[in-house]
Amino acid sequence: MKRVFLIAVILIVCVVISYTMIKQAKQKSLPIINPIDVKKEMVDPELLGIGQGHTIGNFSFLNQDGQVVTEKEIENKVFVAEYFFSTCKSICPVMNQQMQRIQTKYNGNSNFKILSFTVDPDVDNPTQLKSYAVSHGYKVGQWHFLTGSKSELYALARKSFFVLKPVEANNIGDAGSDFIHTNNFVLVDKKKRIRGYYDGTNSAEVDQLIKDIELLFQE
Repeated sequence: MKRVFLIAVILIVCVVISYTMIKQAKQKSLPIINPIDVKKEMVDPELLGIGQGHTIGNFSFLNQDGQVVTEKEIENKVFVAEYFFSTCKSICPVMNQQMQRIQTKYNGNSNFKILSFTVDPDVDNPTQLKSYAVSHGYKVGQWHFLTGSKSELYALARKSFFVLKPVEANNIGDAGSDFIHTNNFVLVDKKKRIRGYYDGTNSAEVDQLIKDIELLFQE
């Protein structure tokens, strides 16, 4: 009788282990996105063809509180990035309403950050961004609205996040007239690797983004 019971216990344990392994195998794993995985027109020419090892580059900008924010802010953090401008009346208000949803979900989570980079630094100085941030209920230390040199902001967008076309791809001869915007939110993991793009004006895609953030926390 004891032998039968022991065999039954072993079988149950084996079934549980098998079920767990199958479940883990089926669990969604987010892709790691490199330049080769993005449309060529979105990648700076010098990065075309790179198929592995891409990470978000170093940066240094001022946030809405006049504080310097660098890549150290997102060391070992999951974060979402966007490019916007405070006077935008079209997609930006929708995008940042959606970003508020994300902030609410992860409010107080020290392992999660939001970085909103302006594409219009001539207007979006720290004072302007502070007003905008307050109107969107930003949480100090969690959601940063960033400004700085236009050339550096755009270079980061093109060489790290791949959300703006290279100047030459837009047939813009005068760099001063270079002004582009995107509705993409970019999800980045703790190793500064891009793991997904999401339409920030689409609530269903933002719902998926929120779920995918959870996946990155579990990695």
